[in-house]
Amino acid sequence: MLSAEAPLVDTAVLDSNNNDTTINDTPTPAPDTATSSLIEDVTLTIIAHPYLDELADKIRNEPIPWEGYERAGLITADEVAMIQHVENKSSEEITHVMSEHGLYYAGMYLDLMHKLARVDAVQKVLVMIQDMLNEHDERIVLFHQASEGRPGYPFAPFHKALRINDEFIGIQSSKLLALLVCSTKNRDIDIDDFFRWMTFQLQSRNPSLIELNIQILDALFHIPAYRKSFWNTLHAMDSFINVLKKGTSNPQVTYEAVFALWLLTFDEEIAANLNRKYDVIPMLVEIAKSAVKEKIIRVVVATFKNLVEKAPKANLSAMLVAKLLPFTEHLHTRKWSDQEVVNDIDLIQAELQNNFQSLTTFEVYASELETGKLEWSPPHQSENFWQKNAVRLNENDHQLLKMLARLLSSNKTEILAIACHDVGQYAKYAGADGKKYLHDLGAKQRVMELMTHEDQEVRYYALSATQKYFAMSS
Repeated sequence: MLSAEAPLVDTAVLDSNNNDTTINDTPTPAPDTATSSLIEDVTLTIIAHPYLDELADKIRNEPIPWEGYERAGLITADEVAMIQHVENKSSEEITHVMSEHGLYYAGMYLDLMHKLARVDAVQKVLVMIQDMLNEHDERIVLFHQASEGRPGYPFAPFHKALRINDEFIGIQSSKLLALLVCSTKNRDIDIDDFFRWMTFQLQSRNPSLIELNIQILDALFHIPAYRKSFWNTLHAMDSFINVLKKGTSNPQVTYEAVFALWLLTFDEEIAANLNRKYDVIPMLVEIAKSAVKEKIIRVVVATFKNLVEKAPKANLSAMLVAKLLPFTEHLHTRKWSDQEVVNDIDLIQAELQNNFQSLTTFEVYASELETGKLEWSPPHQSENFWQKNAVRLNENDHQLLKMLARLLSSNKTEILAIACHDVGQYAKYAGADGKKYLHDLGAKQRVMELMTHEDQEVRYYALSATQKYFAMSS
């Protein structure tokens, strides 16, 4: 049973031979928190990729002049001796050394990360740390033990390394930070700086780096406080959502990205604002429809469940607009290996059906504006609807009218045509102030520009709206 709200203590996983997301079934339970058995064999993402292994192998074979560093006063003779005792040794030899002296090596590696600045030396230290932890993730605890009484440790040396302009140092330090964070109750006070750094990494053109960073987020988001930290980091969510929107041909990467999103939705504030800011509901519907792996659909469904349970008012209407109800009806007919998926689908379907029956026509229309998913539904074409509701677009400082005005810049012709039509209906029924509001928002000017649009339907409704606008002013 996976508890996404549980603090993961001493459960960090490192496996360089497995690039799939796996989770054990021993998370520390958190009292009075929401739980989910989305995938019973998952608790913490493995942070691994062949690309990272290839970089490490190249660095491992490069000689480093440690004696020269000693003569320069950068490291001590004892440190040189300890390095040479494990450098380029077999895993069996390293295991023997670490079983007796692991705590001393953890302390030395932290010191080296803190005081060294040369790229080749820092790379080598990071590879030695990886060799220390390989198939022995429990040794990560040694870094915490070696940091007792040392303010900022064990996190600070790896934060320092992030400032070095090197791809391997950046991603390997990030991975170790994630493992350190997820293996202690102590919080990394510089996590905001870490997330700012990751924001840029998520914009990389290297898909391997993006996947590794998504895996790191999967690990960090198991800790509730870090979800909010990432959410509040400038441009962090934009970079993350762009990864999802661009899509990938790799089902594993898609799964890892949606898994991170699912973890974020355990936070009520995030669940309430996620779709409003990033329009994720229709995107998730499309991901589930095109998924070839059942686990992708499962994590999408679990995300919808969180959105329904944590923030129903913010999400149910948008789900109806995205046609999630008929999609859940389709999912209900499929065979599932996990009964909890069936339960989640039933819950979502029931909530959507109840919400659909209670929605007024105006709420349906408002949801279309809020999501930007205009279509020729009955409200648009009903004169009675506009007679009753045109002035309601002025409520809350013209919030809905502003949304309608923004849709006049859509890159989709159907949305442009519908938006022009609606502006015309608003101008016709909103009263004497309607003209002024449209002018102030720039909607009048934009509609007039659309009279020369290449699409015939857009031109027609733009002309019609313009005529209604000027008829209103006469």
